[in-house]
Amino acid sequence: MSIQRETKIIDAKDKIVGRLATSVAQILIGKHKTNYKPNVDGGDVVIIKNADKIKFTGKKFTDKKYYRHSNQPGKLKTETAKQVFEKDPTRIIRLAVSKMLPKNKLRKKRLKRLRFE
Repeated sequence: MSIQRETKIIDAKDKIVGRLATSVAQILIGKHKTNYKPNVDGGDVVIIKNADKIKFTGKKFTDKKYYRHSNQPGKLKTETAKQVFEKDPTRIIRLAVSKMLPKNKLRKKRLKRLRFE
């Protein structure tokens, strides 16, 4: 069985982060196709344009926090969405999509098909 991958281009201008991430995750998984199988990686390639023009609802832009840890005692790093957005706006979308994909062995392969312009 050969998998036919298409390229979907999505314009992120004035779209809300969570709603954009859910639609991108569905395309990466392949649930929009008629021959969807959960154990087969049959999703498409997604290219996101204008990632620097996404929107946040409410006060998430200033209040939402992203955490990372270096696995050493006392090394928990905290950044707000505004700080992450100023460094790299694509990171916010990539994190949101990553957390919406199933936690299995296909996750890394699917994330490699997410690209930005």
